[in-house]
Amino acid sequence: MLSLSEEDRKAIRAAAREGVVYAVQHGRSGPAISNQGIFAQPCGLFVTLHVSGKLRGCIGMIEARDTLGENLARCAADAALHDPRFSPLRAQELQHLEIEISLLTPLYPLRPEEVEIGKHGLLIERGMRRGLLLPQVATEHHLNCEEFLAETCHKAGLPRDAWKEPDTRLYGFECEILAEMNAHRK
Repeated sequence: MLSLSEEDRKAIRAAAREGVVYAVQHGRSGPAISNQGIFAQPCGLFVTLHVSGKLRGCIGMIEARDTLGENLARCAADAALHDPRFSPLRAQELQHLEIEISLLTPLYPLRPEEVEIGKHGLLIERGMRRGLLLPQVATEHHLNCEEFLAETCHKAGLPRDAWKEPDTRLYGFECEILAEMNAHRK
């Protein structure tokens, strides 16, 4: 996990908001975020957008192939414009927008009995299918361990009990969550 100062946290939240606002106003990704300081570190992440408390987009990069700055710029714009579950975010929604950034640890193999609700996010793979749920999904939806595993399988397009099969691979990760403090909620 990255070691973040309060200034780093503020800079990451501000950069994510700037990326979303630019994408909404211009219909495309904005200028690259500086690859200086914390933004130069490799980091997988997800950007989650809520408008008036409702999910409006969530896009991420699981592996840390690029820097935090590159992934943050890409994911902020993609969450606003390209989440296939939603229409693109509109300018009038920005005043009610809350942004959450989840910074991911590297993936590690996990056995079902090791899953800790609220601590672990899950990635399930079988064949060409993959499904990922962030740790906060389990707590927000009051899921127990088996329900969390089943929902992750469902997200992958697999049978809900696929996590029990020997050819299904389960990985865990942890997150540092950077959320805005309801400053933009009306």
